[in-house]
Amino acid sequence: MSQNLVFLGVLVIIVGFAFKLDVLGVVLIAGLVTGLFGGLGLFGTLQIMGEGFVNNRLMSIFLISFPTIALMERYGLKEKARDFISKFKRASAGSVLWLYLFIRWVAAALSIRLGGHVQFIRPLILPMAQGALEKKVDLTEVRFEELKGLAGAVENYGNFYGQNIFPLASGVLLMQGTLKEAGFPVEAADIAKYSIFAGVAMLILALIQCYLFERKIGKDMKNV
Repeated sequence: MSQNLVFLGVLVIIVGFAFKLDVLGVVLIAGLVTGLFGGLGLFGTLQIMGEGFVNNRLMSIFLISFPTIALMERYGLKEKARDFISKFKRASAGSVLWLYLFIRWVAAALSIRLGGHVQFIRPLILPMAQGALEKKVDLTEVRFEELKGLAGAVENYGNFYGQNIFPLASGVLLMQGTLKEAGFPVEAADIAKYSIFAGVAMLILALIQCYLFERKIGKDMKNV
C-alpha cells in the first residue's frame, strides 16, 4: 500500500497543472510527497532535492539574462532596434527575419549559443522586423500577431536544423545511439553531413515563407 502512495506525487503534478497552479510550487510539493511516502523522510527528501539543484546549478545560469534583458527593454532597447532598421530603405520584415534565420542556423551548426526567443527574438529581431514593416503599412493587430509567429518560427527553424550539423551535438549522438541499438550502425559525422541538406532545404522553404508574408503585406497596401 505504501509503495502505491508514492505515485501520489504524479497525481499532485496532474492536479496542479490542471488548475494552472504555480509550476515550481507544484513540482516541489510533488517531490516532497514522493519522498515522504517513499520512506526517505523529510530530511532525506530535502537532501536529494538540494543535491540535485547543486549538481545542476549551471543549467540555471541563463536565468541571469532575464533581468538583464528586462532592464535593457525598460531603457529603450526595442525602440532603438526599430529606429536602427528604419534607416535602411530597402529593409523588409521578411529579409530581416530570413537573415537572422541564416545567422542562427550557421551559429547552431558551429555549436555557438547565439539566439533564443527571450534573448534575441523579443528584444531585438521582432522590433527590427516590426520597424521594417511599419515603413510600408499600418501594422494591424492581426498582422502583428502573424509577424510574431513568423519571428518565433525562424528561431525554431535555425536552432532545430542547425544543431544537428554539429557532429558532437547531443541530438546527433542520441540518433547515433538509437540507430546503433536498432541494428543500423552509423557515424555521427554522417548524420551531421546529411543534416546539411535538410538545413539547406529549410532555408529555401523559409525564404519562400518570408516572401509570401511580404506578398500578403503588399496586397494590404494595394487595398488601402
